[in-house]
Amino acid sequence: MRPIQLSSSQSRLASERPTSKRSISPGMRQERAFLVGLDYRKRRSASKGVTAGVQAARDAATGQKKPVSEPQFSAEESLSELRDLAISAGAEIAGEILQHRDRPDPATLIGKGKLEEIAGAAASVSADLLLFDHDLTASQQRNIENVVHARVIDRTQLILDIFATHARTREGQLQVELAQLEYLLPRLTGRGAEMSQLGGGIGTRGPGETQLETDRRKIFRRIRHVKEQIENVRRIRAQQRQRRESVPVPTVALVGYTNAGKSTLFNALTNATVLESPRMFATLDPTLRSITLPSKRKALLSDTVGFIRNLPHTLVSSFRATLEEVQRAALLLHVSDASSPLSTEQDLQVDRVLKELEAGDKPRVHIKNKIDLLPAKQRDSLRDDERTAHVSAAKGIGLTTLLDRIDRALSEDAPSRVRLRVPQKEGKALAMLEAQSRIYSRTYKDGTVELEAEIPESLARRMREWVLN
Repeated sequence: MRPIQLSSSQSRLASERPTSKRSISPGMRQERAFLVGLDYRKRRSASKGVTAGVQAARDAATGQKKPVSEPQFSAEESLSELRDLAISAGAEIAGEILQHRDRPDPATLIGKGKLEEIAGAAASVSADLLLFDHDLTASQQRNIENVVHARVIDRTQLILDIFATHARTREGQLQVELAQLEYLLPRLTGRGAEMSQLGGGIGTRGPGETQLETDRRKIFRRIRHVKEQIENVRRIRAQQRQRRESVPVPTVALVGYTNAGKSTLFNALTNATVLESPRMFATLDPTLRSITLPSKRKALLSDTVGFIRNLPHTLVSSFRATLEEVQRAALLLHVSDASSPLSTEQDLQVDRVLKELEAGDKPRVHIKNKIDLLPAKQRDSLRDDERTAHVSAAKGIGLTTLLDRIDRALSEDAPSRVRLRVPQKEGKALAMLEAQSRIYSRTYKDGTVELEAEIPESLARRMREWVLN
């Protein structure tokens, strides 16, 4: 596995290529990570309790119902997800701790006493780095490193590292690099007098620009260059999409929480060989493949990057070129892990990202995957409907029903049931009907073929002279 190789020195990171491939010697061991989870629970004062009671009385008097709160990830569940992320990055889990606080400490996030306790615990298990299930400011990261004497990485840095490891195409690497640069830029804070801003008073004058200013200028220049290259990618994608849209072939996009089984389902439906992995964010580079629906219509299926709780905004904006496939899709297939106890919370996170992409109102089929992992009694109680399908992509269960749901949900080039009388000499027309429609009956009479078939709108227009009223 590939160990995490994130530098703790922000100034040194500034002069490096963020997405450069890391050389790993065969004898290098896995880095040992110590996980730190946080749970902030504000105490309710007596006055707050009184206020809540008064509000409840008012709601009862006016007949208003208290809104149902959305399910949220607990601190324990969030820490478990951080553990999966660390393993995906190639780390070995050396230990973990979950702290409960009323509010974050502005200097160290977790407080001086708890920080010293964590420093001792991490040292006792020979941890190489600390992974925080929370975003850290540059000063917090520096203050923590000064106490624990080990590298400190926050949740966003960890996700960016996984993305950098899994990006295979040039497009994916550019998008990851842009996200890393935009994450790094506001964290270029001073590390002593050698990086301080030059002033105009006595003792503050200097010969020229500081290292901090130099690094910022380099990063701004690199960001402009990467954005130009990504814009070229978007232009090429737009041209390809325009060519596709000139032919009535709708695009169907797979979306869902990371590790929900999207790539496995993609391979099962298209016979492709996209990487299937239990690790988080195994798929970064989009893939398009053609599928044939029961009505014999063609559709393009797109596999996309998985979403996650608190997906860094820099990633959403950087991957906008890739996620345009989601925005332009005629239908979204929302894949959920039916075997996960966090399925409801994960679905809510997917909804939030889709709204951020302005794709929340698109037609959607909800696919509950991995039903083979459910107990037999629970699996037998599952029922499909027009917008929900229960499948096991790994075992091939429910795929025929799923294709039927996709066929019905697609409004583009919609099929309709018609009766036709086609002369037998029209071999080309009959071949098109055979290839592109679902034929229910066929009768040969007086040199003609009478058919009852379900055909797409585009084909019906070409066959209108033989359609029977």
